[in-house]
Parts: sequence; C-alpha cells; structure tokens
Amino acid sequence: MKFKDINKIEKATKNGRDELFRVGMAVLFIVGIMIFLEANPPSSGSSTLLIAAAMIGGYMALNIGANDVANNVGPAVGSQALTLVGAIIIAAIFESAGALIAGGDVVSTIKKGIIDPAQIVDIDTFIWLMMAALLAGAIWLNVATIMGAPVSTTHSIVGGVLGAGIAAGGMGIANWPQMGKIVASWIISPLLGAIIAAFFLYLIKRTITYKTNPIESAKKIVPILLMVMTWTFSTYIILKGLKKLWPMEFLPAAGIGAIISIILFFIIKPLIASVARKLPNDKNSVNNLFTIPLIFAAALLSFAHGANDVANAVGPLAAINEAISGGVIAAKTHIPLWVMMVGAIGISLGLALYGPKLIKTVGTEITELNKVRAFSIAMAASITVIIASQLGLPVSSTHIAVGGIFGVGFLREYLKNSYGETLEEIKHHHDNNNPEAVEKFLNEFKRATLERQNELLKKLKEKSTKAHLTKKERRALGKIYRQKLVKRSHLLKIAAAWLITVPVSALLAALIFYMIRGMMLP
Repeated sequence: MKFKDINKIEKATKNGRDELFRVGMAVLFIVGIMIFLEANPPSSGSSTLLIAAAMIGGYMALNIGANDVANNVGPAVGSQALTLVGAIIIAAIFESAGALIAGGDVVSTIKKGIIDPAQIVDIDTFIWLMMAALLAGAIWLNVATIMGAPVSTTHSIVGGVLGAGIAAGGMGIANWPQMGKIVASWIISPLLGAIIAAFFLYLIKRTITYKTNPIESAKKIVPILLMVMTWTFSTYIILKGLKKLWPMEFLPAAGIGAIISIILFFIIKPLIASVARKLPNDKNSVNNLFTIPLIFAAALLSFAHGANDVANAVGPLAAINEAISGGVIAAKTHIPLWVMMVGAIGISLGLALYGPKLIKTVGTEITELNKVRAFSIAMAASITVIIASQLGLPVSSTHIAVGGIFGVGFLREYLKNSYGETLEEIKHHHDNNNPEAVEKFLNEFKRATLERQNELLKKLKEKSTKAHLTKKERRALGKIYRQKLVKRSHLLKIAAAWLITVPVSALLAALIFYMIRGMMLP
C-alpha cells in the first residue's frame, strides 16, 4: 500500500478515533465514580442503588457541561475575544470554582418546588423517582447536544421530576401554578434577553460607531459602559453566585456593586484613553476595546452558573444519598463533598469533550458576532437574571443568552435593510438621474453622522419633485436590499427544542420510573 493511501485512510478514520476517545473518557469518568463508591460504601442502606444513582448523576453532569455551559462562553468565542481552547479552560476552571466554592452545603431536593415530596411516603419510591428524573433529563440533554440545540438544563430536570412524580404519586402531586410560571419563562426569558441585548447594541452604535470620530466617542462612552457592566456583574454574582455563602437582598447587593463599579470606573477611564490613543479611528478599533471585558464576563457567568446549576446534577443525587444513608425524604439535604465533586468534574469534563459543538452553534452559527455584539449579549444575561430574580420569575440562563444572540441578529437585519432601503430612496429622489451626482451624494451620506444623514435626506426630499414612495414601492425597494443575518433554520430548531424539553423529559422520566419500579418490585 502506498504512503499516500495510508494518509487518506488515517484522515477518513480520524473522526471515528476522536469520537471513540470522547466516549472512552466519559465512560472512564462514570466507571471511576463506581469504583470510588465501591471502595467507600454508605454506612447504611443499599450501596448498589447509590452507585447506580451516582453514575446517572455523573452522566447528567457530563451533559450539562456539553450543552448548557456553551451559552456562557459561546459569544466570546464567536467574537474571537477567546479561542475555543481558551474558552473551555476558563469555563472549566470557573464552573468548578463556582460549584465547589459557592455551591453551598445544602441543596433543595426538588428543584423549583415542582412536586410535593411529602406525598411520597415510601423511601424506595422516592429514590426511584429521583433516579428516573436524573436519567431522563440527562438523556434529553444528550439528544439535544447531538442535534446542536442549546436547551435549558433546569427545564430538563424539572420535566424529569414532574413526569416521574406524576408516575409515582398521580396528578395531584404536581405544583401546577409553579409549572405555569416555568411555561411563561419560555417566552419571557428569550424576549427579555433579546430586547436588552438589542438595546445595548443600538446604544453603542448610536453613541460610538455611528459617530464621525468613533475612537474619541469610545474614550467617553466605553468607561461608562464598563462601569454599568461592573455593577450588573457584581450584583449578579453577589445575588446568584454567592447566595449560598453570603445571602443578601437586592438593595445591599446593588449598593456593593455600585461601589465596586465607581472605583473601577476611575481605574478604567485613563486605561481606555491610553489604549484608544494608539488605535486607528475605525469601528474595528472600538471592537478591540471590549476584548478583556468579554473574557471577564465569560469567567463570571461560568462561576455563577457553576454555583447555581451544578445543583441540577447533584441535587437529586444528594437527595438519593440522604434517603439511602439517612432513611428520610428531606426537602433540603446536605451535599457531601464527593457528590459536589461528581458535579464539578462531570461538568468540566463534559464541556471539554462535547462542549465545542454547542459553543460553535451559539457563537458562530446563529448570527455573526463581533465583540460589541457579544458584550451586549453578556449584559443581557446578567441584567435579565437580576430583573427576573426580583420579579420571582424562573427564567433560564440558556434561553436568555440565546435570546440575546437572536436579538442582536434581528437588530442587525433591521438596521441593514433600513439602510439599504434609504439608499434606494436617495436614488429615487434624484430628479436628474445623473450617476455622478447620485454617487457624490451617496458618498457624503455614508460618511455623515446619523443626525447629518437625516438632514441630507430631508433636504433631498424637499428639493425632489417626485412624490413620496408608496407602501408598495417601499416594499419593492426593501426586497432589493433584504438580507437575512439570522439563520431561520436554527431559530426554528432551537424554539422547537425549547418547547418540547419539559414534555419530553417528563414522558421519558415516567417511562423510566415504571421500568425501574418493575425491575425492583418482587
């Protein structure tokens, strides 16, 4: 066989080898959990049940890392503020730190109060219920990751607990008003994320990039934006990331955040001015001013996610551990260190092995992101969570981040198409149809500030003898410049995945519960 042919065979089998390595590492992690518990069995109760539950919890943690963590770092990767490898390293470190440092000692056994555990009187039934919920949520996350759809980990486990709970205790066990809030969050989360992200992007365009001297404008505006970012992220971390270490109400947290942001403003302002003086006076230079803030945003979002969402993997496992070793069904339970380690290591490993697919989807495949757009999405993520927490709305960080991406994408579409229509309208209002005159006006128009553009357009319409465009003519002009900057196929796929997450997880959990009960009953 020729050397060239061997190279072709190696290239053809590379993907298979990579996939085999990923599967092997995931299996090794789950087997490692089994070996650890075999060597350290519970002081009482069934070690077999606990080993099975821990392995399922590890599988769940892997899938959280593969799917959910991408939302925190995807925009930074898509904007090239971080490389893919750098993003994975930062996310793995800060997710683990958030879980281990601020994950807390106690966790709710029933996430979001979806079912009433008091109605489950039999400990074995409770254990089977939680195992079924964990496994169903993990399977759905796995399927969603394969499909390339970022879905909510919280909604996956909520669906699992709901379905298994109904299978175990009937329809009356469910907290339906709470489920109504979660259904409402399917709409509220992405809409809030989209609106806030689009607002910040438009604000930056109006105050910086649409100006004739964007760098000079950036010297004044960027420090203020970073001060707002510091306030929101400080408040966000205190309220969500550190709430189990240092519980605090909104007003004190906001006050501390304000003090930190004001101090940082006076440090950042001269630094921004110093850096800006060395940059060319264009939009790309403005983009570069947001690189370091985006890296910090990715790290802080990962920390808060690790502190909060690791409970999705270890909460049910901690409940099972308590039920087996303590013989009680508790609404809240202590988290052993080994349980938290399963969550932290599993999430980090899942991110490293399978996260790149969803990071690329979130960062590059929905719409094109630059650093300003990614900054707007990061701001939307933190502000939306703060607003929602004060209103008592159970929003999803996944839905917020992805909604923010769609928000900036659709704003770009609107602005781009509106500008294209305006250029066609300028040509329409030139009575003499002189190509040179049209070109001269267009060049002046493109270089002008937004305010000056409005003045030029108004004067042109006043001079023109042609009637104003009808709605039909405007639609025709719009089609000439119509550009789609958001992939509709991704919008439909992700929206469909969001809508079916809870029902599919619930159905899977009910089926798994019946299967486990059938095997365990004599």
